[in-house]
Amino acid sequence: MDTQILWYSSRATGAVSLLLFTAVMVLGIASAGRSGLGALPRAGVLRLHRNLSLTALAFLCVHIVTAIVDGYVDLSYWDVVVPFAAGYDPFWIGLAAVAVDLLIAIVITSALRRRLSLRVWRVVHLASYAMWPLALAHGFGVSGGDGRQAWMIAADLLCLAAVVGVLAFRLRPDRHPDTVARNTGLAAHPVVGGDPAMRGAGR
Repeated sequence: MDTQILWYSSRATGAVSLLLFTAVMVLGIASAGRSGLGALPRAGVLRLHRNLSLTALAFLCVHIVTAIVDGYVDLSYWDVVVPFAAGYDPFWIGLAAVAVDLLIAIVITSALRRRLSLRVWRVVHLASYAMWPLALAHGFGVSGGDGRQAWMIAADLLCLAAVVGVLAFRLRPDRHPDTVARNTGLAAHPVVGGDPAMRGAGR
């Protein structure tokens, strides 16, 4: 295959991967808890989150394979999972390797979710919060890519604003998953007169 096609494919799929993983992050943070997301029920949110994740993973695989097969820079498949060992841009490629390792852990534990305790799954799944900024930094810092181009910087800033914005929304006390679940329960089973002491009277 033409090396120029491989190079452009690697750059394009890298950018698309970042956008898709950002969408996954935003959706996951916005729908944390037991409720759905607006008009979309909980089952629909989970399905969309899973499908977006798989699509992002597919683009990431193409990004990695095309970058290695291209051969223009000194990269091997080991560099994808062994941090800071690459012969080309070891620091920035190393950040990507750490992100990939975290992603592998997330994929494996998600596949084994029914066999793991909820606490273990949650701890590993929270690694996505570290994976995303590492991938963002990798795209900006690696040499020879589009990270320093104006359009890519604008895309990075848009992704950053989306994640920070949804985090700020979710960290509001009234949006905590426990609070949302409690309020949802109260709405389904209202207390007569608004006073727990009136429950008996309501019966």
